[in-house]
Amino acid sequence: MNFIVNFLFSMFSTIAFSVITNIPRRAFLACGFTGAAGWMTFWILHTYFHQNIGISNFSGALMIGLISIFFSRIRHMPVIVFNVPSLVPLVPGGPAYMAVRHMMNQQFTESMEAVVTVLVTSGAIAIGFMFTNLIERALKRTRTNFQIK
Repeated sequence: MNFIVNFLFSMFSTIAFSVITNIPRRAFLACGFTGAAGWMTFWILHTYFHQNIGISNFSGALMIGLISIFFSRIRHMPVIVFNVPSLVPLVPGGPAYMAVRHMMNQQFTESMEAVVTVLVTSGAIAIGFMFTNLIERALKRTRTNFQIK
């Protein structure tokens, strides 16, 4: 049951953000699936395999990047159309809020712990997208090297 709830809510939040950011309608379902797949990757690794936040977010971002490339080729749209809304479930909004809240309450130790969580999460997401970009370039290079001239 937890799988279904997590999948549906992450898909709904991604589609809702797609509407807000004015993504073309024909990409809504693909964006929703991409965001849900990224969140489920993060959630399964973090909950069931007890991986830390950095590895889980890196894997989720890598999954989002790879599926975004796949859908961009199928739908003939830019990759960023699928990347941006799909990141919404992975964004560390809760820890960022808690960092500011603890800072305002002058609980500096708790605030710094939350700041580190935000930095690790956002860094892992950025590195995940960087790896996706490297994978895409390597595949393009290998494809062009093996084509008959």
